[in-house]
Order: sequence, then C-alpha cells, then structure tokens
Amino acid sequence: MAARNFLFALDSHDVALTRFLETAARVTGFLKGAPGEALPGWYVPGGDNAPFLRELYARLEATYPAAGQPFYAVRLLTNLFWQPAYVAVIGTHVHGALPQLLSVSQQVKGIDVSGFRLPAGPQHKADLDSLILRAGTDLRAFADGLLAEINAITKLKRVPALRLVTDRMLGLMLRLRDYVPEMTVEEQRRLCGLWLSAMDLVGQGDLETLDLSDGRQVLITARKGCCLDYLAFPDAYCSSCPKQDDDVRLGRQRAEALAELDA
Repeated sequence: MAARNFLFALDSHDVALTRFLETAARVTGFLKGAPGEALPGWYVPGGDNAPFLRELYARLEATYPAAGQPFYAVRLLTNLFWQPAYVAVIGTHVHGALPQLLSVSQQVKGIDVSGFRLPAGPQHKADLDSLILRAGTDLRAFADGLLAEINAITKLKRVPALRLVTDRMLGLMLRLRDYVPEMTVEEQRRLCGLWLSAMDLVGQGDLETLDLSDGRQVLITARKGCCLDYLAFPDAYCSSCPKQDDDVRLGRQRAEALAELDA
C-alpha cells in the first residue's frame, strides 16, 4: 500500500487537518504538529504511558536535583497538557472546527514535551458556544486521564492539579484577543467563563479586570494554583503567582500589561 502523502491530500479530512496544522503554526508561531499516528516512544492518550512518564520524571530529577518530587509531578502535568489545550483553543476560536483532541500524541524533547501528531478524521463543527462545550469536555477528560496516569507513578493531588489546568486555560483566554483582535474585553470574559464551566473548573481561578490610569482596561489572571517553579529557581515567583501578597502581584501584573500594550 502506498504511503500517505499529505502534500497531496487524499480526502476532505486530510485537507481539514492540513489547514488546521498550518493555522496553529501560523497564529502561535511555535505550535508544531504533523499528520499521522503516534511514533514509537510518544505519549498516546489511553496507551501504556508509564515508561514515557518515568523517563521524563527521571530527566527532570536529574536536571533539577534540589527541586523535589512535587515539582517533578507538576511538570509532568503541565508538560503534557499545554499542547492539547492550544489545539482545543486554536481549533475552536481560529480554525472553526475541533480536531480529535483525544487522539493527540506528543513527543518529548529533553525535559520538555513539544511536537504533536494528529490522525486525519472528522472535525467537529458547531456554533462557537457549542464548540467550547465540546472542546472543554474533551480537554477535561484528557486532563483526568493524565492525572490518573501520573498518580500511578508518583503523587499529584487532584485540587492542585486542576488549578494548574485552570492556569493554562486562563493564560490562553488572555491570548484570545491576539487571535481574534476585534474581541471585546466583555466577550473575552464571557468566553473564559464558558471554557471554565465546560471543564468543571469554576472556582479554581479566573480572569479579573484591571483599570489602568489612562482609562484603558486589561484582563489579568487571578490564579489559585502554583506551578512550583520557585522550587527549581529560588526567589523567582511568577508575576501572577498567588503566593505573593495581592499588592505585589497586582503591581507586577499592571507593569507587564502596560509594557505589552505600549510595545
């Protein structure tokens, strides 16, 4: 049987996948996917991923020996969730159709997970709010499965894990106006609420509106989760880290928002 050549798409599913992958790479500048099934050694939802997770855990431990088990467990989750989250959001808000999220396989590169593959197949189309509901439901199923796999080899509590998943989604919600420039702040907040509701993450973090001195408004993240990066990089909290006093956090986020607006 001849090999599939995605330069010459075989059917409408191949064409749709090619368009999605091109769109994802173009609008983000870094999301790199390819068509096809998982390659040997890749993470596959529903597969036997214990060797993959143990190897990544060992690499993290060797790279950051002083950070400790909680940091390594958190990095397993955040490493493997970020690409499916981007696939879901780009598919929903830019591409206008949702690829099969639970078929996303992922590659490890050193201590990072980067690069994914998707098999050609039907993409779900619907109005925006319905797409968010479908994508959010699939993403939550992916996150729950990943958390169960992680807990089979190390310990990661459910609530902190869900807050980290929420943090990723909040970061993506802040980027929505980069992908859809005509979007208002009010619509951005509405859509964020739909995503959090679809993923059963309401109460685990949110966006909040920050009024600037010149009358402009921006959205910032109000997180409840901590990525624990300070365990590997002492005395370095993220600007939005909830471990800081609110005055410090808001000051840092205000400065970042102004710098980004005026860039």
